[in-house]
Amino acid sequence: MKTLLLSLAGAFMALILFFLIVPVIVISLLVPSQEPKQPTAPIVLSLDMRNEYTDRTATDGLGALFGGVSFIDIITKLDAAATDPNVVGLTIRASETGIGSSRAEELRDAILKLKANDKFVIAHSQGFFLGGPSSYRAVSAADEIWMQQGSEFSVPGISLESLFFKGLLDKVGVTPEIMAFYEFKNAPNSFTQEGYTEDHALAMRALGTDLWNISLSDISADRADRFKGEPDMRTVLEDSPYSATQALELGLVDHLGWPEDIEREAESRSKGHIIDIGEYTAPAMGPDAQLIALVAGEGAIVTGTSGGDFANINAENKIASDTVSEQIYKAGDDPKIKAIIFRVDSPGGSPTASDQIWRAIEYVQSEKKKPVIISMGSVAASGGYYVSMGADKIVANRSTITGSIGVFGGRFAIAEGLAKIGVTSDSIDIGGPYSSTYTSVEPLTPVQREKMHTSLKNVYDRFVTLVADGRGMSWDDAHERARGRVWSGIAAKDQGLVDELGGLMRAVEVAREEAGIDPDAKVELRNIEPVPDPMEIFTTMFSGSESEARAMRFMGSMMSDKRISAALGQFQSMQGEPRQASISPIIER
Repeated sequence: MKTLLLSLAGAFMALILFFLIVPVIVISLLVPSQEPKQPTAPIVLSLDMRNEYTDRTATDGLGALFGGVSFIDIITKLDAAATDPNVVGLTIRASETGIGSSRAEELRDAILKLKANDKFVIAHSQGFFLGGPSSYRAVSAADEIWMQQGSEFSVPGISLESLFFKGLLDKVGVTPEIMAFYEFKNAPNSFTQEGYTEDHALAMRALGTDLWNISLSDISADRADRFKGEPDMRTVLEDSPYSATQALELGLVDHLGWPEDIEREAESRSKGHIIDIGEYTAPAMGPDAQLIALVAGEGAIVTGTSGGDFANINAENKIASDTVSEQIYKAGDDPKIKAIIFRVDSPGGSPTASDQIWRAIEYVQSEKKKPVIISMGSVAASGGYYVSMGADKIVANRSTITGSIGVFGGRFAIAEGLAKIGVTSDSIDIGGPYSSTYTSVEPLTPVQREKMHTSLKNVYDRFVTLVADGRGMSWDDAHERARGRVWSGIAAKDQGLVDELGGLMRAVEVAREEAGIDPDAKVELRNIEPVPDPMEIFTTMFSGSESEARAMRFMGSMMSDKRISAALGQFQSMQGEPRQASISPIIER
């Protein structure tokens, strides 16, 4: 008995300690610590692009608990380093696979600014293999590119590939009952087609051509001392792959060597310290700096809130309309903030949530008289364009994927599939004929189909009307540019859907201009981020519940293909909101 009591007492004390200590650890991780003391000058920054970076700081999952560097952090730190006299250079470990054309463009811009301020940039690659030209383009402006012997240089072009599930759905007796507005709104094609439609192929081919041509233009400019221009560079790249030795002989890289060789080279040039970019703290702007707010949104656009979900280790960033709208209102209410930059990196999602965020921007502009500038990341399409269209100025990279102004909706009729395994359904509908439109497993009736068409067209018409108002064009002109078609950033500017070409730091300059801030005044970018409740964090850590959407995304991630993961997520999203303003993932290969 004594042993039993001692065991129970020990277990009880362990539980008490656990529930006391764990919250303290969790909360301490969220409380900002003192900035790390930086080594004395000179400093060489180190950046590893082989890591996967979210565009913005994670607010859910393990990433939110343990922090980490986001792509926005990288760009803002490099921009500060360009004019920091303590920083003399940068070393980069290039990614072996693609990082995306838009990110490559933004990183290249940062490298060019560093070089313009007399900072050296040295990159090392262990091979350029997959994902198009983005990994090479990201570092092509470096002073020197080193490549490991025995690796391969393969940058022959861009391949945009999609998966189609119609054959699978036919086999299991599932019929997609989906309508799209209009011919270029190709997200449902993953379920309704067995390959590209003529319109789908036209839009994708134009997009891929733009991305490839922009990449060739940048790379040939960066290696102009070794090549005779873009046609010469095109011929050489499209004839790849090459061995590392061949790449050196052709002038695609400058040296052969090992990763540690560039560290020795950097130390030799600088006589200083190499530190990871995450450890670098930009010089303080001082109390007189003019404040520009940065609200960063990444992921699918959904209704509700985000932030503090640490129980789900697979949680992804999302643009939750309540949370983002609150951030925009908060920035609008702060008299010290002169302008707002809303960074959008999203394939879209709920039109209802997008409308809510659009309204928050419109309110701050009209009631608080503050300019709102959009900085488009890798993708800002469909709902991602919806939340952007009313801003004072839209800034996009030339390689940003945007547009896709359109909507689709519907459901999946699964009655035939269920019958194959002996499951039947029956229903009793009370009320009008539309009552079971999104809940029945049976195919749509003609009346339901007609009403669904009307409902989705109303969403599309409002979308196009707001585009026309925001971009200062007629409804017909907006419709002509809409119809669900995706555009590259450079094409979107030609179409009048984007105002300026450039990345986040260009958006800062545009915000300065729109707010009337003196060109010589210092500007501080102030992050407006959701602050999770520590008690809510603690509660979610011990919650066993997970939404079906998370499970579906997790299944896709386990299958190691972003296209499958996105398709499953899209399927599940339609169960929550049957109307969607989103695009299928466009993955460069």
